[in-house]
Amino acid sequence: MANVQEFDRLYPHLTYSRRWSLGSDEIYLLGKCDALVGTIRHSPLQPEYRKMLLNVSLVKGAQATTAIEGNTLSEDEVTRVAEGESLPVSKQYQEQEVKNILAAMNKILADVALAGRCELITAELVRNFHKEVGRDLGAHFDAIPGQFRTDSRTVGPYLCPRGEHVPELMKSLCDWLPKEFNFATGKQTFAEAVVQAIVTHVYLEWIHPFGDGNGRTGRLLEFYVLLRAGNPDIASHILSNLYNDTRPEYYRQLNEAGKTRDLSAFLKYAIQGYHDGLVEVLSMIQDNNVKIAWQHLIYARFASRPHLKTSVHKRRRELALAIRPGKDWSLKEIMLITPELAREYAVHSERTLMRDLRELREMEILSESGGKYRLNFGLLVPQLPSRRRKSAAA
Repeated sequence: MANVQEFDRLYPHLTYSRRWSLGSDEIYLLGKCDALVGTIRHSPLQPEYRKMLLNVSLVKGAQATTAIEGNTLSEDEVTRVAEGESLPVSKQYQEQEVKNILAAMNKILADVALAGRCELITAELVRNFHKEVGRDLGAHFDAIPGQFRTDSRTVGPYLCPRGEHVPELMKSLCDWLPKEFNFATGKQTFAEAVVQAIVTHVYLEWIHPFGDGNGRTGRLLEFYVLLRAGNPDIASHILSNLYNDTRPEYYRQLNEAGKTRDLSAFLKYAIQGYHDGLVEVLSMIQDNNVKIAWQHLIYARFASRPHLKTSVHKRRRELALAIRPGKDWSLKEIMLITPELAREYAVHSERTLMRDLRELREMEILSESGGKYRLNFGLLVPQLPSRRRKSAAA
């Protein structure tokens, strides 16, 4: 076993100490991430929509983390695998890779989010994650699932630590993490958890404890640390997506951090991407909630109107629900807006459509300008007085 001085000489980038600093921008973004996570976690979601978001997140996460390693399955193919379909024989190995990641992510979700089992990161936990990554991959997987490598490896220009040093390097990493990031004390902040997730992933890449599957294992650890800290499960894909979508930058940042022995730039890159991903998830939730609120408003407005004819009432309500926001609609476009309404208006004159549109305008659901119609989404915006500015005399 090498002593500490020899390890420091051989692997100067693997001395376990705070080799990074966070600028004011990163600290601000981490605060925003904490607030975004709180907003996402407390946003009301219909069960069906939440299930859809979770499925999308898991599929995106599995597709991204395997794509970085060369898996070429599309998001649609990964979705089919997640739904239990089998792909052609020529893609069975890639299918199994994706199945393994999906199974591992679902197991982590069950353990952490449902059962509340939150462990410290240990060598055994890392090996268990790796075992899931390499399950049933046979000769396609250049490692023994769940076992540290004992040989020497190079990854591109990077010379990995010697195989005989891997157990000690992993033990030192697992001993250092709880001391540095305060999880064991119960006082870990969300910002500390985000930094820990990213740092743990990078250190695992540098140690390269397995012959194959290190990247996937590292990103599972990242997912685990974030989920353990309260990251929403519907946002579980964000960092894997970032690394895959910006793959050249991901590898460049990893290489630069190894050369400079400084994780500051990598953290800045990852924190920005994490923040942007959270904003995207929250935007999807808010768009869906606005859609639901708009539908409720339409139903409420129609419920308060006298029903001249049930068929007329239903047609006008369906028209109001079919018109999408953010666009100016011509009469021709409205007549063909859905196949059902197109058939309905085909047997009536244009006057019928005009009467329907006039009714929707009177209900303030639509506005009209220059022969184009637009949804009046302003009905959902609270009318608040604008902030007064202090006058020069005040």
